Amino acid sequence: MTGIIEQVRTWIEQAISTLGYWGIVLVMAIENIFPPIPSELVMPLAGFLAACRDQPTISKACQKADFTLWGVILAGAIGSVLGALVLYYVGYFANEVVIRRFVRRFGKWFLLSEADLDKALDYFNRHGDAVTFFGRLVPLIRSLISIPAGMARMSLPRFILFTTLGTALWSGLLATAGYFLGQNWEQVLGWVELYQTGFLVVLGLSFLAFIYFKLIHPRLLRSKP
Repeated sequence: MTGIIEQVRTWIEQAISTLGYWGIVLVMAIENIFPPIPSELVMPLAGFLAACRDQPTISKACQKADFTLWGVILAGAIGSVLGALVLYYVGYFANEVVIRRFVRRFGKWFLLSEADLDKALDYFNRHGDAVTFFGRLVPLIRSLISIPAGMARMSLPRFILFTTLGTALWSGLLATAGYFLGQNWEQVLGWVELYQTGFLVVLGLSFLAFIYFKLIHPRLLRSKP
């Protein structure tokens, strides 16, 4: 796995160094479609390269680059929005009918029913703006949130607006951290890993609560005399 990560990192560095801002746009767009390419590797590195331009003596590892911090953040946000639009249209054209048919046939294996799907879509219709914005700040979720947005036929201008705000904030935090950490920009990976671990713990506890109230609790009620 380490070897794969190193290969991905080398490819990211080459893309950014060769294509400049367009390389950041390209890699962040792909990162949104294929989440295994981590934004926490792309944006801190780009922020570090911007620091190399402003402070070329901060590290022997500095490469020749002509990035600004604001340019890096903007390129990262644009790339993220482009990638998010691809998944938005995946959800849009897959549409509710296809998903509903899947839930009818296989939902029981995932403890899901059409009523659960209705509740999820209703929740997204009522709180889609907040879900889209805050979802961009959560690893693993930040890419996939585009699919239910498309399924729910969320207004495209609203989707683009809140996706842009969320991705700009996420890209800005990562790039700024890389900028100020300089040659120690890789520390950001550890911070994001801790953040992601905390999220996974919360997600796991939520799943256990779901299992309890969906499966165990009803059986306990039925078993009472």
